[in-house]
Amino acid sequence: MNLEKILAISGKPGLYVLRVQTRTGFVAESLLDGKKITVNLKSNVSLLSEISIYTYEGEKPLAEIMQKIADKENKGQAISHKEDNAILMAYFKEILPDYDEERVYPSDIKKVLNWYNMLQAKGLVVDKVPVAEEVAAIVEETPAVEVKAPAKKLKAKKE
Repeated sequence: MNLEKILAISGKPGLYVLRVQTRTGFVAESLLDGKKITVNLKSNVSLLSEISIYTYEGEKPLAEIMQKIADKENKGQAISHKEDNAILMAYFKEILPDYDEERVYPSDIKKVLNWYNMLQAKGLVVDKVPVAEEVAAIVEETPAVEVKAPAKKLKAKKE
């Protein structure tokens, strides 16, 4: 599973797909409702491909954990992120037995399971596929909007 173009934006619900970069930020499309939003560079944005979970041995990339969940669930939905914390922690222990229980909070587990279920609902939970093919499937559903900067006015030369 490749998470290169998938974003989590602080203060915004759900996940987003990076569409176009602009001078002042970028355009992202929601995986929940398909709406496009502009995000400035001051926003706190995390690429899912850059997120890791603490283990006693070091850190595990989120993509590996998502793949383990997909293998356990045969690419189906995982348990709900709204389950009791004890159930969530026991489930996560099955997925990643050596996760650091002191540094990985139940809220982190809820986010991971919620993100997995969102990606699964959109059909993005597949075996390892190059990012271009994965994003192309989303692009086919909705055309991308190109953002252009305003043209500069040229001054006439005096002779």
